[in-house]
Order: sequence, then C-alpha cells, then structure tokens
Amino acid sequence: MPGGGRRFDNCVRLFEAAAACFALCSLCIAPAFAFPPYRSTDANTADPYTLEVRVGLIRLNDTSSGTEILSPLSRINFGLPTKIELISEFEYVPERGELGDGAFGAKWVPIFGPTLSIGVETLALLPVRPGDQGLGLESQLVATFWSDDVRVHHNAGGVTDARVSPSEDGWRASILVEFLRDQYRPGLELFAKQIEGRGADVRVGAGLIYDIGRFDVRTGIHAGLAEAAPRLSFNFWIATEFPFQ
Repeated sequence: MPGGGRRFDNCVRLFEAAAACFALCSLCIAPAFAFPPYRSTDANTADPYTLEVRVGLIRLNDTSSGTEILSPLSRINFGLPTKIELISEFEYVPERGELGDGAFGAKWVPIFGPTLSIGVETLALLPVRPGDQGLGLESQLVATFWSDDVRVHHNAGGVTDARVSPSEDGWRASILVEFLRDQYRPGLELFAKQIEGRGADVRVGAGLIYDIGRFDVRTGIHAGLAEAAPRLSFNFWIATEFPFQ
C-alpha cells in the first residue's frame, strides 16, 4: 500500500538518522554545553522527529595553570511530540586523548505560550572519564520570555555527581538575553556554578548566532569573575538540523 510504503521509508530514514547520530557521538565528542555558544538552556525543544546537530570546532579555556583545548565538541538533540527533546552531550580532550565529560537526558517544556515557556531539563552524567564510577544527575528548571526583539532565558537547578568519591553536590544558575536582529542573534550571559566546598565558578560573556541558511555559525567568549572560573573561555560551533517527517 502507498501509505505503508511511506511509513516504511520514514522508519528507514529514522534508523539512518539514529545510526548517524551514534557515529557522530563516537567521533565528535562534546561538552556539557547547554545552548552553544552559551552555558544556558532555552525553554524550547527541537521540532518533532527533527535531529539537531551542533558541532563545536574548538573550545579554549585559559586558566592560571595553562590553556585547555577541547575539540571536537557536540550537542545532539532529537525532538519528540508534546515538547519533549532527547539530549546527548560529550566532550573530548585531545591533549589527554580521553573523554572529558558526557551526559544523556531529556528536556520537557509543558508550558509553551506566545510570551513565556517553562520546562525542566534533566541529564544523567555518564561515567566516561578514567576512574569514574556510578552516575551523576543534573536537573534544572528552564524558562524563556519571548518577544519580537528579545529572548530572555533563566536557568536554575542542582547537581549531584556520584562518579567520584566522595560524591559532589552543588548548584547552577544563569541568565541569558538574546537580541533578534534578522539573521544575527547577539547575546549577553551571566553564569554561576558551585560545588560544595569549592569556590563558585562565575562567568560573564557575549555570544553571536548567525544564520547562513542551511547552517548557523555560533561563537562566544566568556570572562571569569571568580578565582574558580577560567580567566577567559572561547568557543566556536556550527549547527544544522535534519527533519524526518
């Protein structure tokens, strides 16, 4: 039947997308970057049955002990109906030849209106680093205020990491303001994260998302406002999407 043939073709395309996603995760390992080039997450999801692929070409962290380079990077999302999104995040440290971090989880946005959306994002922190045992968990509320010219994203939540011993608990929060200018979306962000018993990682930064049609280019730079934060952080990404409907 023609309808059955179309459904079969869609299943084949979905399987191919999953295989491509797995291969890209294996080759383009990326960091726990929420909404590159920012640390914040927006209260929105990929369209149903759409694969979003964001590949980071480089991230540089300038710290008091030297410059850390991470490349390649990735964040791969897959949208489902009812505003649900599956998320994978990983990072690779080439100078050590090993994974730096990894996470898998989901975002759900049950409130999505013309001016305000609210949801929750929860990630399982995977034992991908040498010496890791067990799992960690990071969960946060996300909210976005919408208008024709500005988007304001708020994030706040907690983290518990049992991959290390003793386990670590902490919190994170951020605010990101984006300005909509045709193909350009410049933004300003304030981010803070703290693990119990350590100093807070506080950063302020600016970013730019530029839509060039099939792809968009994303770049951002952040400066540390506390001793626990990198003095300067720079990252550069390319993003695209593949609809399977």
